Amino acid sequence: MDKRLEATVTTAFDPIDLAGIRLRNRIAMAPMTRSRAYGPGLSPTASTAAYYAQRASAGLIVTEGIQPSPGGQGYPDTPGLHSAEQVAAWRKVTGAVHAAGGRIFAQLMHTGRIGHPSLLPDGLYPVGPSAVPAQGSVYTANGPKPFVVPHELNEDDIWQTVEDHAAAARNAMAAGFDGVEVHGANGYLVHQFLAPNSNIRVDHWGGDDRRRTRFAVEVVRAVAAAIGPERTGLRISPGKALGDIDEPDPAPTYRALLRDLEPVGPAYLHLVESPDRELTRELRDRFGGVFVLNPRVEGGHAGPEQLSLVEDGTADVLSYGALFLANPDLPLRLRRGGPYNSPERATYYGGDDRGYTDYPALPADEPRTDATTTPSTATAISATEVTA
Repeated sequence: MDKRLEATVTTAFDPIDLAGIRLRNRIAMAPMTRSRAYGPGLSPTASTAAYYAQRASAGLIVTEGIQPSPGGQGYPDTPGLHSAEQVAAWRKVTGAVHAAGGRIFAQLMHTGRIGHPSLLPDGLYPVGPSAVPAQGSVYTANGPKPFVVPHELNEDDIWQTVEDHAAAARNAMAAGFDGVEVHGANGYLVHQFLAPNSNIRVDHWGGDDRRRTRFAVEVVRAVAAAIGPERTGLRISPGKALGDIDEPDPAPTYRALLRDLEPVGPAYLHLVESPDRELTRELRDRFGGVFVLNPRVEGGHAGPEQLSLVEDGTADVLSYGALFLANPDLPLRLRRGGPYNSPERATYYGGDDRGYTDYPALPADEPRTDATTTPSTATAISATEVTA
């Protein structure tokens, strides 16, 4: 390669402008459920602040899924952003991240039909676009419980849920977050509206590709109106079968989604990749903002080999899950070519600080490898990525 051309290649270690926010690099921490909201009213703790601050060298941190309303909870001990005490607790987390030089977005996650009545307060019940239960079970305080038939949201319910997301976005800004990511992936409520097997409505919220995208568009629009499109992102996972989702032909739905989001102009799109790399490239070409990719890796998770996806233009930013969980200083390790801590699956969800804040960082005086180490010479670990 001509040295003059080589010098202009963008790498994952270069900064990027995210709608006016400067990210120090193009390596993001993906949202990962940790089920450790042990503070009052399902609020984060001092350990949560330490956990995220340890990982502040990421260009962008996206938090674990945060329920925008009490009825949006689907797992034990997940945090919310719908009360004053939660806002106050999150302010300590964002303050710690900012003091360490990081940027952090709150992911708003309404789980919809994924959950159980025993996880919800005051007689609330899981909801969905249609009264279609997911197959499988969810973990509760009393062990695994089968998913129930969700309450089908009516028109008033839908608009209240949209407003709940906007209110939680305003709370996120009051708590000091740099922005908000709407969780439209992995089988949760927004994804349930997008998918034809969980949304069997025949009104203007379902029935064809365009109408099934409406709820996602309205949520993103409401969040953008509340805090600004430059502070709004959306995560999607076309074709992902999590949460008993079945999207046999996702491309038309997601083309319609991006077309209807164009007037809104969210700052970024965060794609959990399917096996269809061509769809990834198409969505990347269709989206006008920053394109964040959580790349699919056959039989594993994203590692150093995927850094080339920034260099070849497939993505603007790469998000890492399990590798970031176990390596708080992941950007440095990726630049140096390792070594990498291995994540402990037994400590992913719940528990104390073990497997949470005790993964070691590299010593400050550790000898450097060549900073231009290529992904093919770096060592990857073998683990399954935890996603929310």
